Amino acid sequence: MTFQRLALGIVFFAVAGFLCAQPVSPFETQRLGPMTPIDRIVFDGLRQRGISPAMPCSDAVFVRRVYLDMIGTLPTPEEARAFLGDRRDNKRALLIDSLFSRTEFADYWAMKWCDILRVKSEYPINLWPNAVQAYHRWIRDAVARNMPYDRFAREMLTSSGSNFRVPPVNFYRAIQGRSPSAIAGAVALTFMGSRFERWPAGQRKGFEAFFTRVGYKATQEWKEEIVYLNPASSQTLQATFPDGKAVTIPVGEDPRFVVADWLIQPDNPWFAKAIVNRVWSWFMGRGIIHEADDIRPDNPAMYPELLDYLAKELVASHYDLRHIYRLILNSNVYQQSSIPRSNDPSAEMLFAYYPTRRLQAEVIFDAINWIGAENRDEYVSPIPEPYSYFPSRMKAVQIADASVSNAFLDLFGRSPRDTGLESERNTQISDAQRLKLINSSQVQSKIEQSPRLRHILQNARINQNRGAVLDEIYLLILSRYPTDQERAVAGQYFTKPGSNPRQGAADLAWALINSKEFLNRH
Repeated sequence: MTFQRLALGIVFFAVAGFLCAQPVSPFETQRLGPMTPIDRIVFDGLRQRGISPAMPCSDAVFVRRVYLDMIGTLPTPEEARAFLGDRRDNKRALLIDSLFSRTEFADYWAMKWCDILRVKSEYPINLWPNAVQAYHRWIRDAVARNMPYDRFAREMLTSSGSNFRVPPVNFYRAIQGRSPSAIAGAVALTFMGSRFERWPAGQRKGFEAFFTRVGYKATQEWKEEIVYLNPASSQTLQATFPDGKAVTIPVGEDPRFVVADWLIQPDNPWFAKAIVNRVWSWFMGRGIIHEADDIRPDNPAMYPELLDYLAKELVASHYDLRHIYRLILNSNVYQQSSIPRSNDPSAEMLFAYYPTRRLQAEVIFDAINWIGAENRDEYVSPIPEPYSYFPSRMKAVQIADASVSNAFLDLFGRSPRDTGLESERNTQISDAQRLKLINSSQVQSKIEQSPRLRHILQNARINQNRGAVLDEIYLLILSRYPTDQERAVAGQYFTKPGSNPRQGAADLAWALINSKEFLNRH
């Protein structure tokens, strides 16, 4: 079958399925976007297994989803209203492009990278606050400037100097241990998506050799440390790459440059595939190889062709991660509804729908603070350094140090950043979390004191349009308009005898914040 015939068959399969189904309002639509190579691979895989893909998500779902997935924040009511009223066919692609330039984009993705790179001042990482701030600033700047990923990795792997003054050198500091084995394990996990402890002993020994010349020494400044090439080595070094190729490294040459140059080669079988697999998992809830940091021969990709395609696209774009983001975000696979149309137990792992996932702790915390009163909860650190100052309006996603936290973030599973494993972050909903949102006087006071709810009520009173209150509250919290049924139920509550509009607005906001629709990306 030619590519053209295959593509037409997939389009027919997808469109016919969508047209036969009735979309669930307000979450789905029948409007399918342009077919992409990602769609061709995934939809063909689903067709071969007899699994129906989900319907396309509605504009209301998409605008909320893409804001949360790209910048970790909710759209404002004005932004949601503008997008929903936009009639341009390419408005989703335009919105995706516009979010790259937002300051929140750099904040949010710096937070995600800090999880992987173990940015933490206290035990068991012990970077200390000065190094944490320098390292976080460098990571955030790299995201904001769209530093090519191969350069991003190489700068960390080859850096030497003070951990206070050469930020990327903290890659070697943010490891539990100083042995060549510990360093090799961190490199394998971070840049190859592989768990070093599962490698055969001979393969581990050959790779550890590249890091036997890494030295550490303290300075006169408190907690400062220098990472350097140990000049004590007086013999040539025999090392082996993970692919089995042996190399001899002369005296005085830094083996880290040798392994870094090998790693970022376009034909490296791990580097590009590992990061595109991570990116896919960040957007789609699970990797093409799952888990995203457990790539090994006996853990095959669900769609090898898709992994190859994304890796080649990354190399061809000169390691521009935003190019990979665009490919995924603009695909119909990403823009599917979260409502499955198949009972097949493999539908989720085959990406037959967008997976519902609870929001990260920082995102929920910031969203509640943004909806409610602007007063913030205090952040605490095990060692209150005199320079650990947090402005009152600082967002949780902007906090550099995983040692700095508060009770809400701890309860909702913020990553401790001890190992660099994706699984350290817990996004499972628990009974304690439900009780916190339902019973917390802290959450209640934020809602009742919310200047945004007060502004909504004032505008409705001025314009003599009480019906607008419901629209604005739903846009504020769920980024969509209420359905007719929701409008009827809420309207009845607002108009019952003795009702107080201000209390009614607070009650509705509280109910929506406790809904699954608010707590999950969907």
